[in-house]
Amino acid sequence: MNPFVKFILVSLTTASLLNTPTSLATDQTEPLIPSQWSYATDPYGSTATFRNQMITNEGVWVNFKRIPRVDAERNSWVEVIYTPEAATLAGTKKISLTYKCDIPLLIKLSQSHYGKDGDKTYAHYQTKLPASSDWHTVEVDFNDFARPDWTPKSSVDHGIVLNEINALYLTPSMTDKHGGEATLQVKVLDLLF
Repeated sequence: MNPFVKFILVSLTTASLLNTPTSLATDQTEPLIPSQWSYATDPYGSTATFRNQMITNEGVWVNFKRIPRVDAERNSWVEVIYTPEAATLAGTKKISLTYKCDIPLLIKLSQSHYGKDGDKTYAHYQTKLPASSDWHTVEVDFNDFARPDWTPKSSVDHGIVLNEINALYLTPSMTDKHGGEATLQVKVLDLLF
């Protein structure tokens, strides 16, 4: 092949690759593993609805309607739960998330110190991400997480202990007082080591 023709072909191929739209690159991400994803709502009337199923080829899609808190003893909740293949988040440095959410999104760490096998307060560490109507990718460092204001004083602050965290809870940041409605979509969730 003529060296000049070869040069032109290589240049055209390189230009084509460099000009690939970002949306094409995003569309080529690995599909989510359905067995790692679930959801939960309170038993008092909050709901989750889907487009046929929670996970499609486009990722997680769920519309939540959260009722206001029932009373001092019964709080409402809605959440998408990501459970990684590994038993804990040990060794994880950051979380990378590509999402859409009508309102700000909370990521909560499910740490065994605070759940049904711990102090039963369901205290946790969380961080808030901005609302986004377009696909938004963020990398979240564990230094960005803190305990919420409502954490009971009886709940000991153990700090974030990655080998005690077995799931991430994603929830639109609706209030206990007013509840609300929001749609959450997740295209990618990666644990970065």
